[in-house]
Amino acid sequence: MGLTKQYLRYAASAVFGLIGSQKGNIVFVTLRGEKGRYVAVPACEHVFIWDTRKGEKILILQGLKHEVTCLCPSPDGLHLSVGYEDGSIRIFSLLSGEGNITFNGHKAAVTALNYDQLGGRLVSGSKDTDVIVWDVINESGLYRLKGHKDAITQTLFLREKNLLITSGKDTVVKWWDLDTQHCFKTMVGHRTEVWGLALVSEEKRLITGAADSELRAWDITYIEEMKDLDEPSSKKSRGSSLGMQENHATETGDPEADEDPEDRILSCNKAGSIMREGRDRVVNLAVDRTGRILACHGTDSILEVFCILSKEEIQKKMDKKIKKARKKAKLSSGEGEQEDIEVSMSLQDEIQRVANIKASAKIKSFDLIHSPHGGLKAVFLLQNNLVEIYTLNPSTPTPQPIRTARITIGGHRSDVRTLSFSSDNIAVLSAAADSVKIWNRSTLQCIRTMTCEYALCSLFVPGDRQVIIGTKTGKVQLYDLASGNLLETVEAHDGALWSISLSPDQRGFITGGADKSVKFWDFELVKDENCAQKRLSVKQTRILQLDEEVLCVRYSPNQKLLAVSLLDCTVKIFYVDTLKFFLSLYGHKLPVLCMDISYDGALIATGSADRNVKIWGLDFGDCHRSLFAHDDSIMCLQFVSKSHLFFTAGKDHKIKQWDADRFEHIQTLEGHHQEVWCLAVSPNGDYVVSSSHDKSLRLWERTKEPLILEEEQEMQREAEYEESVAKEDQPVVPGEAQGDTYFPGKKTVETVKAAERIMEAIVLYREETAKMKEHEAICKAAGKEVPLPVNPILLAYGNISPSAYVLEVFKGVKSSELEEALLVLPFSYVPDILKLFDEFFQLGSDIELLCRCLFFLLRIHFGQISSNQMLVPVIEKLKKTTISKVSEVRDVIGFNMAGLEFLKRECEAKSEIEFFSEATSNFEEKKRKRKKREKLIMTLT
Repeated sequence: MGLTKQYLRYAASAVFGLIGSQKGNIVFVTLRGEKGRYVAVPACEHVFIWDTRKGEKILILQGLKHEVTCLCPSPDGLHLSVGYEDGSIRIFSLLSGEGNITFNGHKAAVTALNYDQLGGRLVSGSKDTDVIVWDVINESGLYRLKGHKDAITQTLFLREKNLLITSGKDTVVKWWDLDTQHCFKTMVGHRTEVWGLALVSEEKRLITGAADSELRAWDITYIEEMKDLDEPSSKKSRGSSLGMQENHATETGDPEADEDPEDRILSCNKAGSIMREGRDRVVNLAVDRTGRILACHGTDSILEVFCILSKEEIQKKMDKKIKKARKKAKLSSGEGEQEDIEVSMSLQDEIQRVANIKASAKIKSFDLIHSPHGGLKAVFLLQNNLVEIYTLNPSTPTPQPIRTARITIGGHRSDVRTLSFSSDNIAVLSAAADSVKIWNRSTLQCIRTMTCEYALCSLFVPGDRQVIIGTKTGKVQLYDLASGNLLETVEAHDGALWSISLSPDQRGFITGGADKSVKFWDFELVKDENCAQKRLSVKQTRILQLDEEVLCVRYSPNQKLLAVSLLDCTVKIFYVDTLKFFLSLYGHKLPVLCMDISYDGALIATGSADRNVKIWGLDFGDCHRSLFAHDDSIMCLQFVSKSHLFFTAGKDHKIKQWDADRFEHIQTLEGHHQEVWCLAVSPNGDYVVSSSHDKSLRLWERTKEPLILEEEQEMQREAEYEESVAKEDQPVVPGEAQGDTYFPGKKTVETVKAAERIMEAIVLYREETAKMKEHEAICKAAGKEVPLPVNPILLAYGNISPSAYVLEVFKGVKSSELEEALLVLPFSYVPDILKLFDEFFQLGSDIELLCRCLFFLLRIHFGQISSNQMLVPVIEKLKKTTISKVSEVRDVIGFNMAGLEFLKRECEAKSEIEFFSEATSNFEEKKRKRKKREKLIMTLT
């Protein structure tokens, strides 16, 4: 067997330069007992928790692969649920930063998340048009609600009622009765997509925002609350029974179906409209926790804030209006007393415009919270990778929003178009449309920010004390890193300066621009007018005029040759000393956007917009190999120093490593979620930094782990298999027709593996029980005890019995994956499981888990189990033991609940506080004050 060439693997090291990504929403989170100080922001596949007071990132909730699309904090403030692009949901603990619960049920990106009042249930909506209600405590899906015809945009639980409201891009708002899991009302009063929902006025009014400038208000009236005393009781009972049949009427879109309120759980009638100032669609619509402040924004930079008046305030306003009307009527008709004066209140009187908050850029999402000092606090995630916080006091006569905090230092306002490493591998330069930032590679902290024009290329001047930037306007800008000052600006080219390359002797550099020229520059020291010392400057020495626009320039390592990429899809090679033509490399169908020459000058690799990489010999200009590298344009290409390995980055979101000698693809670095604009390889080859349209900079580090191509290909095949499993159709319960209620979960690789573990455990149980029977027969025949060899798996679990091992495997399956794992299980394993369950019930361990598995298996295999005569006695025994054990568990829980109630009363009596929640909050307040006092004493001493 021949030797296999090994490479060292590059692995993702960090994500930096990103404050918040655009797909998800920003939310306030409670951390360390403080509200309104910390915000959770989606950051590609991670979630960053920012301290808005200090402008620091204090916690990273690590994601896996897919981008974050939705965030929702739990009512208790201890957890944060995160929805992802692939449809999965993870619930993180804000105390530990770990994702303990994972839900898989959606086939497309999660677009809406919401908790119920107690935080026990979570509802999720997705682009796959499904709504799923999850049991957070039991870590399982409850039910899937199907009915929308387009992506879900918002979901809301009603606090007092077991009802759910959902809106979608299909222009309808649906009301769901969660007791029956059916849609009992469909509102069809919108002409365009419904983008937002909000419940106000103690959940008696629904506000909807669509793709126009109108906010529609709907009055909600519950049937049981309608005071119609003349209505016969028989008619009432008929109305309540008909309420369950509404789903069919609403699904057919009958306009008369909404007219009779007796056939509904509730009636929802349009109360009027509020006109927004913005003319575009509503992007986000939300209310604060108190339900008094309503805010919305469109695709611009303005947040419109409204105040919802309470019943008392509306009544006061009404009395004032009546008083005014009476006074007016009295004056017009003399001294006679006027009776029966009617005054109507418009929707604009009940929902008043407070103020507009104008952010510094387009708003992508926002969140509201009441600040402890009074007033309202609003946090914005902006389109330009920025977080801003504004405060507003709605109670003042003319409320003025004030910007109180801004998180800016962590990233650029626009896409980074050029990256460079310093010669000592420590500093990283990134430049965008308006700024240059210098980062410390080890700490990932921004150590210097300098304003610049639109940067396209860059390099560190030898010595790493200055940097040079090439701009879109054709200028060369020279900066001093120590002071951050712009030393000099030189008008280099008449068009965009596309490329810059340092000369191997480090005495100068060359630039190529859109004015069809390559210019040679030398470093020189000149006298500074403001300082006695000399400073660095640049001067032009030569120029090479060409027939086409120059896209990329590179020196050969020996500084004898110059490679120039032109807009006519060719690469021209010239002699540096005489500037005479040497070679032409042609073969690309589209312009060459990037290229690099190997350290020994033997090879030149070119990357083109035609998605191909070509490897050429620099001696004769022959094409060694053409490789189809990316699925879109190749934006950057760079060799690793002292090797023939090189990296490419493309618009297909991927970075790839190649071997130029063997013409093989070595590794794909996946992580970016948008087009990759540029990358830079460190001089020692240990680090790669890349930038993307997703606003993130990513650092990749060379590890000591060997990479073998065969293993890499095997891993790629496994990844493709996982993707195919994820794309499979949702499994349906046997006996159900397509289109009926589905299970909330979906089949994933994890559920398949869990089912395989259960099957392996059952097979082991069968084999071990058969061995035990054989062993007993041998012992009887021999008339003495013969030692039985123990299975190593059972020995690893502490020498347990085969049946106990099966129970351990069931306990090891994640709660959120249990039903789907049992659904994959073939029926041939079910009889053994049912017999084992009877044994487990008699032992009285893990009753809740066993009941959940048993009832699910009975539901999906009911026909086969009931028709199998061998299983009838097993089911009978299970019936008796299950009922008795469940009643025992219920009694224990009841006893514990009674004990907790007693302790609660005792604590309330001791603290002389009416509510237990007040006692705990007072305790936390005392604790916080004590800590502050201790800190003060320490500072004084």
